[in-house]
Amino acid sequence: MLRWRGLDDVPAGWGRCVVTIGVFDGIHRGHAQLVTAATRAAAERGVPSVLMTFDPHPSEVVRPGSHPPQLSTLRRRADLAEEMGIDVFCVIPFTATVAGQSPEDFAHEMLVEALHAAEVVVGDNFTFGHKAVGDVPKLRELGNRFGFEVTGVSLFGEHAVTYSSTYIRSCIAAGDVELAAEALGRPHRVEGVVVHGERRGRDLGFPTANIAPPEHAAIPGDGVYAAWFTVLGDKETDDIRVGERYAASVSVGTNPTFSGRNRTVEAYVLDVNADLYGMHVAVDFVSRLRGMAAYDGVDALIEAISDDVERTRTILSAEE
Repeated sequence: MLRWRGLDDVPAGWGRCVVTIGVFDGIHRGHAQLVTAATRAAAERGVPSVLMTFDPHPSEVVRPGSHPPQLSTLRRRADLAEEMGIDVFCVIPFTATVAGQSPEDFAHEMLVEALHAAEVVVGDNFTFGHKAVGDVPKLRELGNRFGFEVTGVSLFGEHAVTYSSTYIRSCIAAGDVELAAEALGRPHRVEGVVVHGERRGRDLGFPTANIAPPEHAAIPGDGVYAAWFTVLGDKETDDIRVGERYAASVSVGTNPTFSGRNRTVEAYVLDVNADLYGMHVAVDFVSRLRGMAAYDGVDALIEAISDDVERTRTILSAEE
């Protein structure tokens, strides 16, 4: 898959293609419907499929400070798009200039002049152009004028639920990672670098990897979770290998037993004794075990953590 940053990366002599457009945060099951429609249309036409997305999130440019919790990193989105068969992952730097474009200018400059779109595939709730005044009927009107077809795809799923990043964010914020996974089509992932923490887990006999996620990452609500832990970078040890997943009990919260104030994501990786500092890792949240609670003393806390570990083993062993 080709990965472009901006339309200047479009090669000379680029021909027709099928384009699907959106932020695609999370590449959830609704997005998968768009991607499937785009790749199928591209195959039928014998042209490449292009996924056009934006960075940073458009809301941050239009309304500074309103960036929503992010379901996936840009690299993760690209990797998932590649797995789904997209030929080109095209990131448009979203600027005030792009935000101010009229629907006509957006369609002509990006879809016609730069990408030579033969067909554009979007969700039926798609909006574009200055102040989001463009919609699917407007895009069809422009397609008739400029010479490309438009396909609108419904993003409804089971139980009449509309698959959307907003819906998934609300599930994650509530700690319902199972419902989020149902809409995503996979467990929700939080990435980050392992940094030094308070070392309380080590003192309790459960050494944890303190994960520093990127800004705006969608962190599940406070609680303890069964999760899969994966090293993503090129660092590894004899005990933990890049790309392999390991069972982990993950605590999200402020450590109320110790009157903590800073919210952290700490993973106790089962049956692994490794120096994880500085590693780029991912945590895939599978199931919420319990809420965050303050315990009456260290012994009660150790007992609770031991129970978390056993429940994690049981839940994740069913997935292997």
